[in-house]
Amino acid sequence: MSTAVGPSERGPRWARWVGRFLAKGVWDTEVVAAHLVPAEGPVLLAANHTGLVDGPVLLGVSPRPSHMLVKSEMFWGPVGSVLRASGQIAVERDGGRSALTSALAVLKRGGVVGVFPEGNRGKGDAANARAGITWLALNAKAPVVPVAVLGTRRTGESVGHVPGLRRRLAIEFGEPLTIERTPGMSGRGALQEANEAIRVALADLVDRAQARTGIALPTDDPNRERVG
Repeated sequence: MSTAVGPSERGPRWARWVGRFLAKGVWDTEVVAAHLVPAEGPVLLAANHTGLVDGPVLLGVSPRPSHMLVKSEMFWGPVGSVLRASGQIAVERDGGRSALTSALAVLKRGGVVGVFPEGNRGKGDAANARAGITWLALNAKAPVVPVAVLGTRRTGESVGHVPGLRRRLAIEFGEPLTIERTPGMSGRGALQEANEAIRVALADLVDRAQARTGIALPTDDPNRERVG
């Protein structure tokens, strides 16, 4: 899977400035501990996910140009054209294999990839996490930086809601995690162990960020309630 060249490196460079305008000009985004993102080499950003604008805001405040994994349904019309031009990575319905291929290629060349381990927008409490980011971390030997994203969706708002002008948002970066396979452990066991470590680190960071900022996560999960 590592033979792919991945999306263009040029896209995230200009997209970062668009994201920064949104984060700082349209909304009032507080950024904490961005210095914890390693300045060089492959890095994975693992963020919680509650609202539509999580990706653009994180892209804008990240200290390095980043390629975000975005579900394929977003890649249509004008928005899809912008996402492709900005080097973002579509997660297809095939289980994400093509997205993992592209993301691994970005990491192998020393780039930054942003992932929402929860998969869907919801409560954002990191109560669960998919293993794709862990597979990438193990295969690319990339540190994982947890990222708490708060304020992009409030209780009662839909997962597609766009926050109002100058809403207060917060993004807090955590200490990088080094993900390694424990000697003697099976591949499946190593994946499960590392995935839980990432989930717990993200959940803990989200809790601390809520306490520090006073910005609470939404208490509802529209996706889950709609399925129910």
